[in-house]
Amino acid sequence: MTDLSSLKGDINIDGSSTVFPITEAMAEEFGYATDGNVRITVGVSGTGGGFKKFCAGEIVISDASRPIKQSEADLCAENGVEYIELPVAIDGLSVMVNPGNDFIECMTVDELNTIWAPEAEEVVTRWNQVRPEWPDEKIGLYAPGVDSGTFDYFTETVNGESQASRADFLPSEDDNVLVTGISNDRGALGYFGYAYYAENADRLKLVAIDGGSGCVLPTDETINNGSYAPLSRPLFIYVTSDALNQPHIMAFVEYFLDEANRDLISETGYIPFPSTVYGLVLAKFRNGTTGAVFGGDARLHGTVEEVLQASQ
Repeated sequence: MTDLSSLKGDINIDGSSTVFPITEAMAEEFGYATDGNVRITVGVSGTGGGFKKFCAGEIVISDASRPIKQSEADLCAENGVEYIELPVAIDGLSVMVNPGNDFIECMTVDELNTIWAPEAEEVVTRWNQVRPEWPDEKIGLYAPGVDSGTFDYFTETVNGESQASRADFLPSEDDNVLVTGISNDRGALGYFGYAYYAENADRLKLVAIDGGSGCVLPTDETINNGSYAPLSRPLFIYVTSDALNQPHIMAFVEYFLDEANRDLISETGYIPFPSTVYGLVLAKFRNGTTGAVFGGDARLHGTVEEVLQASQ
């Protein structure tokens, strides 16, 4: 076993604001374990922004709240950046309104599409346009910016294409800005990762989602068992294959995936995978299996465990 206190070096990480709390917690604890000799910086430029830096060779780990796109994989290939794709946790993308909202408890995916579709821009602006029994009050929209993997995932799930969204909303890559906006606007509707809702539950009202099987709220149980659908999703880190030749980066990734540190994922509001999944992820990393199986044009389909088994 590696003596963590003997390790030295720097690790530069950037990307998803959704994955940030997990990576920050891992980095902080790993820093203590290495007596501060491994310096880890964790930025938040959104999933798309993180991949731009990662594929340019500016960072060694990219946090991602969605799989890599083919265009991003092509950019990495052009720059000679090989990577290992590692799912690390499950998130339930959460839809929220202001706590003063007393008329919304549940929304269907079709109703979300009615609000967020491109053709709704400056057209669907009041709640009674979504359901006639809802009040004639203005809708205030808050969402991650277009570089965010959360934006891509929500938009593709609700509207059918990852960039096909109305643009007249308040965007921010900082989920704390969205929390403040929703909590101060009685007519607000917004979405982001479950962890940020859990951290601010006293300032927000969670909306149940009906994906076709009835209204379901995101919870640890419903996110993990897949009943919170279709807004449950895996979260990733992408690691340069060069990390296998750098002991301090290798040790950090193994620390990230170690069962002993799984509580750090739960404490940040996300859902750990079963141990069998982490065993497959760790084997993939140690074997140096590069390329995308969850993203890109050649993605595999199935549960995270099924995809990992099929790719090894």
